[in-house]
Amino acid sequence: MIRRRWPKSSRASRITDHGGIAISETADVTDAAALEHLRRQTESRLGPVDVLAAFAGGQGFPVPTVELSEQRWREVIDADLTSVFLSIQAFLPRMLERGQGAIITMSSAAGRQPSQANLAYGVANAGVVMLTRRLATEVGPRGIRINCLAPSAIRTDRTAALMPAEVQEDVAAKHPLGRMGTTDDVARTALFLASDAASWLTGITIDVAGGRSTS
Repeated sequence: MIRRRWPKSSRASRITDHGGIAISETADVTDAAALEHLRRQTESRLGPVDVLAAFAGGQGFPVPTVELSEQRWREVIDADLTSVFLSIQAFLPRMLERGQGAIITMSSAAGRQPSQANLAYGVANAGVVMLTRRLATEVGPRGIRINCLAPSAIRTDRTAALMPAEVQEDVAAKHPLGRMGTTDDVARTALFLASDAASWLTGITIDVAGGRSTS
């Protein structure tokens, strides 16, 4: 069984080095008990959680549907959709008690339109979009906002290492802005959704896609 985890990161050290307060914990985000433990650890050390970013995911490697096993289907749905549900379920009750909070989910361009990613990945990410819309109508009257990001081709260290330069150029050319996205593009959009500048936005999905249409 594939487990998606929030990895320990040097970012916590970078935050503390600049005078902030941060902790780094590891949890299996497909395990409700592990997430509840993480919530308790977080709140005991940092206080109430006002912003939740449910960003675990992946598993989009292309596989023909006739070759997609039942086990693999379940693993991808678990990693990309169930993990989001369980993460929200762990932190949402305390947000509701306080009557405030912002949740950001992570889908993908593959959940917005057909792509070369495997079927389970596309279905799971489409599910994240609907989870976001549905939950926004439920918790909005109680002061909680929930919005979704749907990145397209993001150039990370991993994709840069695996994708030849000519392929990167071809992918970039398919986007009106003429380049692949960066992790900063995604991070800045997430910061906007978490901020008061987005205080009247809920239930939306922002395509971080360089102008590439999802219609």
